[in-house]
Amino acid sequence: MLRKGLAVFLMSYDDLILVGEAANGKDSLALCADKQPDVVLMDLMMPIMDGITATRLIRHDFPNIQVIILTSFGEERLIKDVLFAGAISYVFKKISADDLAQAIRAAHDGISTFAPEVTEILIRSIREPHPLFEDLTPRESEVLSLMVKGMVNNDIADTLVISRATTKNHVSRILTKLGVANRLEAIVLVLEHNLKLEAFYVP
Repeated sequence: MLRKGLAVFLMSYDDLILVGEAANGKDSLALCADKQPDVVLMDLMMPIMDGITATRLIRHDFPNIQVIILTSFGEERLIKDVLFAGAISYVFKKISADDLAQAIRAAHDGISTFAPEVTEILIRSIREPHPLFEDLTPRESEVLSLMVKGMVNNDIADTLVISRATTKNHVSRILTKLGVANRLEAIVLVLEHNLKLEAFYVP
C-alpha cells in the first residue's frame, strides 16, 4: 500500500519519474542494474534482504545511485549503520509529499536530508561519543596502525603475512566503519583523536 501511494505521489511531480518498484532489498538490486535510477527510496525492515544490506550493495555496485532511507524506525544504531552503508538521507514515512520530493531532488544533487529527530540523535551522539574505533576487529586495528605509519597495501600484506586481496578487503572495511572516503581521511581521524597506535599493532 505504501509503495502504491508513493507511486501516485511521484507521478504528480513533473520532474520525478518512477522507473520501478521492489518488494525487498534483493529485488531493488536487480532493478538498479536494469533501470539505473538516480535515486532509490529504501525501507529498512524487509523480507529476504534488509535495507541496510541493500543500501551497502547498491552503493558498492552502483556508486552513482543515491539512496534515501524512508522508514518508521529511528534507533541510533540503525541510523549509523545505514549511513555507514552509504545512504545519503534518512527521513521518516510521516514526511510530507513536498518535503519528500525536495529530499529526492537534493539527493540527486548530492545533498543530504535528515528528519529533525535524526539530526538530534546524531548531534547527541557527537556530544556523547562512543569509543571511535570500537567496531574494528583486532586485525583491522593492526591494518589501520600500519596505514597511519604510511604503508601501502603491499607493504601491509608483507608485514602481516596476508594476501594483497585480504589487505584490500580490510582497508575497505576500515574506511566503511570509520565513515571516511579514503585512507587519508582515516589517518587524519586517528591523528585528531591522538590514538596510541602501538596499542593496535602486535607484531
